[in-house]
Amino acid sequence: MSQSETGRFAAEGDRAAQAEREIQAPLDAKHEQRSFESGEDEKPMQAGAREYPVPPLPRQHLEKPGVEADLELQPMWDAPYWEGSGKLKDKVALITGADSGIGRAVAVLFAREGADVAIAYLNEDEDAELTKQAVEKEGRRAILIPGDVADPAYAAVAVQKTLKELGKLDILVNNAAFQNHVHDIADLTLEHFDRTLKTNLYGYFHMAQAAIPHMKPGSAIVNTGSVTGIDGEKRLLDYSMTKGGIHAFTRALAGSLVPKGIRVNCVAPGPVWTPLNPADKVGKEIEEFGAKVPMKRPAQPEEIAPAFVFLASPQMSSYITGEVLPVIGGY
Repeated sequence: MSQSETGRFAAEGDRAAQAEREIQAPLDAKHEQRSFESGEDEKPMQAGAREYPVPPLPRQHLEKPGVEADLELQPMWDAPYWEGSGKLKDKVALITGADSGIGRAVAVLFAREGADVAIAYLNEDEDAELTKQAVEKEGRRAILIPGDVADPAYAAVAVQKTLKELGKLDILVNNAAFQNHVHDIADLTLEHFDRTLKTNLYGYFHMAQAAIPHMKPGSAIVNTGSVTGIDGEKRLLDYSMTKGGIHAFTRALAGSLVPKGIRVNCVAPGPVWTPLNPADKVGKEIEEFGAKVPMKRPAQPEEIAPAFVFLASPQMSSYITGEVLPVIGGY
């Protein structure tokens, strides 16, 4: 390269840099102004049928497994503006973790769409009874099945009780979960790690293995995954791993069940206000829960439940299997 060419390119570089600075300057001024004034786009997004709570949330901490009845800020699960239209007419669904949170909201919408519901849960009897009453209020049958999904014997009993008392099994929703934040891998004990895997992965496997022999063509399995299984979460190493495993399990199981006519899909929520999080996070972490997503607030359970209806309904998703549907507030 000649000296004249070097000089010419250097001059062009200077001009380009100056042009970039001229573009930058007015934007910097706007960014600085916006840091002092909260613009319309900085407010938490409200796009639903009603307004939902935004951070700061109550700094309340619950003992595990977390009882929804104890929450100061009650999750919104009843979806009063949702009108049923028979999307699950006369179906029977078995839902794990159905006592509260997403599981309860799914149970209510399933019932509103015409399904009877078996409510599987750990030991939160008060919460589970409220879910049962809510299903029955929709004019459908509900039964309670307490126990631990990590136990394969429980899975077999839950399926048999559903068949005996509700007559059949058309939909399995794997939703039960264990989660606890750890800031350092050194603090993740073997007992903690084991409990997460046994609940979140073994539990899904046990329930599917027990249920599938009794499910006919046209049936559906819907698993609950998580955004942590897509992006990972540095303080949820074990939980993120299980949720990523659930996504893979969904895809693999879907392929294996195509010959049986059983669809398998997954909903992967972002932050959702349920007892799971106040029974994990403390202080400022729970106060700001959901504030970092683009919508700047956590979802409420009734905002997640329609995705389960969609994936369970043969009218709505008959050509969908093996999919992971993120519902993550604009991530």
